[in-house]
Parts: sequence; C-alpha cells; structure tokens
Amino acid sequence: MPVLVTGASGFLGGHLAEFLAKQGEEVTVLARANADLRHLTGSRIRAVRGSLTESSAVKEAVRGATCIFHCAATSTDWAPVETYLESNVKGTETLLLAARESPRLTRFLHVSTTDVYGYPQVPCSESGALSDVGLPYNRTKILAEKAVWQAGRENGLPVTVIRPATIYGPRGKAFVTDIADFLRKGEMAYVNGGRATGGFLYVDNAVDAIVAAAQSPAALGNAYNLTDGTGADWKTYVTALAGGLGCKAPWINLPYGIAMAVAGAMEAPYHWFKSLPGRPMLTRHAVFLLGRDQEYPSEKARADFSFAPRVSLDEGVARSVAWVKSLS
Repeated sequence: MPVLVTGASGFLGGHLAEFLAKQGEEVTVLARANADLRHLTGSRIRAVRGSLTESSAVKEAVRGATCIFHCAATSTDWAPVETYLESNVKGTETLLLAARESPRLTRFLHVSTTDVYGYPQVPCSESGALSDVGLPYNRTKILAEKAVWQAGRENGLPVTVIRPATIYGPRGKAFVTDIADFLRKGEMAYVNGGRATGGFLYVDNAVDAIVAAAQSPAALGNAYNLTDGTGADWKTYVTALAGGLGCKAPWINLPYGIAMAVAGAMEAPYHWFKSLPGRPMLTRHAVFLLGRDQEYPSEKARADFSFAPRVSLDEGVARSVAWVKSLS
C-alpha cells in the first residue's frame, strides 16, 4: 500500500516510516533538502526533497498515496513564531490541498497534541474544548487541527486526529536527550516536586496506535488522546533516567507559580531583543508540561482500535538510556 509520512527526518515520523517499510508498505517521505535521513538507510523508502510549503514537492510526495501520516511539526518549546506558523499551519494547509487531489486516499491521519487543550489543571477527554493560552506551539497546533477538520467537513477528506501527550524513546530530543543533558549538568529542575503526571507514551506504542487508527473504520472522523496510561509522574520518570545514566537526581524544586514567573522573566529579553542568541533556560511551555498533569484519558483509543501499549515505562526508559549511552 503506498503511504506518505511527513516528518520522517524527525523523531516520531522517523520511527513510523521505518515501521511501515518493515511491514512491506511502499513508503514515501517528504523531507527538506538538508534533512538527515541516515536512520532510514537500508529501508526501501522513496524520498521526495522539499518543504511542506512547496506545493510542487508536496504534490509529488502525495501522488498515489492511499494513506497520509502527517507527523511533521515544529514542536520545540522555543522558536520564532514564524517558524511555528510556517511548519504547523501553512505546511498542514498545503498538504491538505494536495491530499484533496489524491483519488486513492483512504485516510489522512494528522498527529496533533494534547497541548491543544491549553494545559488544563485536570486532563480532559477528547470532547474537551481547544484552548489558546498564547503559546505559539499550542496556538498553531490548534489552527492546524481546525484546518484538518474543515477539510473533512467541506471536502470530504477522510481524516483522523491523534493527540499524543509526552512521547519519549530512542532519538527523542525534548524528553530524552535534553533531560539527559540537564541531568549531567546538574541543572534539571522539578516543578512542584515532580508530582504532576507526565502522560508518557513510548514511541513504539505511539507508532502502533497511529497505524491501528489509520486502519480502523471507527476512527474515521474522530480524535484520540494517546498516553500509555502508566500514571507515572515526572519524578518517577526523571529519577529513572538519572539512575540509568549514573547521574544524581535533581535537587532543584520550584513551586509552580514561581517557576512560571521565572520562565516569564527568562523569556522577556528574547522577546525584547529578537537577535539575542540562544534560548531561555526555562520557558512557560516547559513549566506547563512539568507542572500540570498530562495523563489524558485514552479509553477511546483502547475501545475504537484496541490500543494496548506493548512497551512498559521501565522498558521504555531502559531503551532510551541505552540509546543515549550509545551516543558517547
């Protein structure tokens, strides 16, 4: 079956493209000219070079696809607003336009995020309202979702939306290598003692769910939260990473309100002076993730396409640690 995966040079999209190729699918990936695709070496994958906003490249990548897995996004907690808009909104809109011209398409699966709910104090089900809290990632992922739903309503595009929480695993940056670097430097901090649930989702479990959702008739036109359902908090996860890496557990602990104030103060110079190099050590986005519960209910995914995580948190952390160690 011919399929297209966007974001294959990145974390989730790369794992998904590898999995689909091993399953014998005819995989096409869309990647920028300078994107590193060495992790896909050995896989029978067709690469179309170009950005998500280059309509000619997107049309070529979409050509003949029966399923589109849209994983590409700017998901970092700090980048220029224009970067988020270009990747998350304009890129999605360009892909949707091309998908409308693909007569063989049976599913357009859009990878969104639980961030679209606006980091509520109590994690909600899929019926929860999407809430813009003023952060560019949160805002642009909401706009991208709205474009997907509009294409489904007005153009009959067969859409499914997946909203994962905290994806981690080998090749993961934000929740693996970045935390590992902070641990090694003794700069990792807990928010509220690390008591907030992380909503952890091992990358292979995420891939299983995405493929199952794309094949499920029940998932057509629906959105799904996705976590492994471990209920683990950040202290449990970070302590396990630290132990595996031979690092000391974090000693810094910031109350939520203080952490948010510190993050705002650290961000301010970067808003005032656009040419300032680097990035803030702490961002409001990070405080939201570390200080608010992320264990969004995933019963709907379990009911509609039998999502059942096969990799446990202990095993997922062990694999992540082994990968980090392999880099040195």
